[in-house]
Amino acid sequence: MLVTMKTPIIRVKDVHKSYGRGPNRFDALKGVTFDINEGESIAIIGKSGSGKSTLMHVLALLDAPTSGSLELEGVETSTLHGKSLNQARNKTFGFVFQQFFLTANSSVLENVMLPMKIAGVKRSERKQRALAALEQLEMADKAGNKAVNLSGGQKQRSVIARALVNNPRIIFADEPTGNLDTATGAVVEDILFNLNREHGITLIVVTHDEELAARCDRRLYIRDGLLVNDTTEVAA
Repeated sequence: MLVTMKTPIIRVKDVHKSYGRGPNRFDALKGVTFDINEGESIAIIGKSGSGKSTLMHVLALLDAPTSGSLELEGVETSTLHGKSLNQARNKTFGFVFQQFFLTANSSVLENVMLPMKIAGVKRSERKQRALAALEQLEMADKAGNKAVNLSGGQKQRSVIARALVNNPRIIFADEPTGNLDTATGAVVEDILFNLNREHGITLIVVTHDEELAARCDRRLYIRDGLLVNDTTEVAA
């Protein structure tokens, strides 16, 4: 039987990222190489200053490599600029951040609709899709509430709903439970891993939490800008 090899959804080849010049130059990434396959759950692990957040920003097209190659679904991302770059980022990725980044005095519904507004989706469709995402996260009854009045867990559910409205192929979760208590954090983790395992969304988690990382299929350990270990065993 002929087996068709699948192109990785993200391919990273000898990526470097530096800031500053001359004696003030800082090398945040020092030649990292790896592939990410569609449907994987991956933890990027490292201490503060290790380069893990820089790596996430590069993978998510929020920052460009200084050198090396980054391919997204077979397309070299250095060829993407302006509108094409924004479209690739907005249509492919969803983001879940520790700090939530919700507009405090806007409603939950308006916050969740924001990525679709950026994408140019009509308001009627934005509302329909946002309400469907909130329903999925059991937050539809909070749609009219201001974000400032939500609990931490409700804010993170709203953020996950916002991440889902453009039907992303990949979700980036940057310390997604860092501002939550243990019980609420466990619920948020379950939601993210359900989206990965039941819906096939590729999940990339940036964390220093070994217990959270252990739930992922694969773990990338970053130290001083280098990929020092790529643990690919499926977590028990």
